[in-house]
Amino acid sequence: MEAEASQDTPGADGRPDATTPAVVPLLEPADGVPPVVATPQALAATVAAFAAGTGPVAVDAERASGYRYGQRTYLVQLRREDAGTALVDPVALPDLSALSDALVGVEWVLHAASQDLPGLAEQGMRPSRVFDTELAARLLGMERVGLAAVVADTLGLGLAKEHSAVDWSTRPLPPEWLRYAALDVEVLVDVRQVLAERLAVSGKAEWARQEFEAVRNAPPPAPRVEPWRRVSGLHNVRDARRLAVVRELYETRDRNARERDISPGRVLPDAAIVAAAQAMPRTVGQLTALPAFAGKGTRRRAALWQQAIDRAVALPDPELPATRGPATDGPPPARVWPDRDPAAARRLTAARALVTALSVEHSVPVENLLQPELLRRLCWSPPRPLDASSIAATLGAGGARAWQVELLADGLAAALTAD
Repeated sequence: MEAEASQDTPGADGRPDATTPAVVPLLEPADGVPPVVATPQALAATVAAFAAGTGPVAVDAERASGYRYGQRTYLVQLRREDAGTALVDPVALPDLSALSDALVGVEWVLHAASQDLPGLAEQGMRPSRVFDTELAARLLGMERVGLAAVVADTLGLGLAKEHSAVDWSTRPLPPEWLRYAALDVEVLVDVRQVLAERLAVSGKAEWARQEFEAVRNAPPPAPRVEPWRRVSGLHNVRDARRLAVVRELYETRDRNARERDISPGRVLPDAAIVAAAQAMPRTVGQLTALPAFAGKGTRRRAALWQQAIDRAVALPDPELPATRGPATDGPPPARVWPDRDPAAARRLTAARALVTALSVEHSVPVENLLQPELLRRLCWSPPRPLDASSIAATLGAGGARAWQVELLADGLAAALTAD
């Protein structure tokens, strides 16, 4: 449960003022905790109820990150006026397209929609419209944008979050987890109403609409190139042979985790991969002597990990990974710009100053005004001629929304062409 003594409520400008009562704990769903929808007959009844409901529908999804492989959805929660709350088991009912079809044209209210929409799409659930309460909170400049904080700020209610990181693949789901899941959508539509009013007052309603559409229509992320380079602590591994050990252990771990449907970090921690690459053990005994391999599960599969190390050690030199990451079409790290291209470094400094000033002026986080990577690309390889029109076209082609282009193009043109 949130342990905050007080929260702010919105003033006339859409921002909070400082005199508000303590939050009231939200402990039970108004209609109680519904039974889990896990049969075709129960799903058909749920579809009918939500098709007959009114107004927006609150939607949430629970995953088992840290426990299972991938980002599969293990529970879908919905609430709509005149339909009540539904807790749907997508393991028992993997095709929820009928429920999605019943909500065509209805606005879906989610918190951090980009996290839930990919998993929901795997179940056949795709919204016609979205209202993202986390994105709305960001655009409003709220300091804390987690669901509990936003509920407290907008409604003065304390929403418990103690079950947010549990293993939602557990079956049957414990009653207290189901209560938590039902509460996550209990007041989400009410939160949406308050945030929509604040967005209108602050002149940001159209900004929000464009952001919500961008989230709704976002394509799946492209597969990462050499994902093993994201192993935590990799910066401590410098030579190519040891990097090969990291790569081989990472790929072996990933295959094993996928086969067992377990989060890779539970199969073999990143720290163990890096420790093995640094030590380069030649036997299972040497491997299990490393402190990072002291865990029972890690030791049980020590032979598997040693085989991966041996394969990396035996690789011919031409097959070793590069000591630097793969080449990309993006600019180099900004820290090298002053030496590589001083003019580009000056452009980036001026552009960042402009974006920071606008961030303060409009109470919007810098990263929500413009993607940092897009800004770097613009400054490293500016269009020619370098003017507001060409900058607007470059930003638009890079995925910037119309409101961002309108807000930034003229200022960036002045900043990037200043002496």
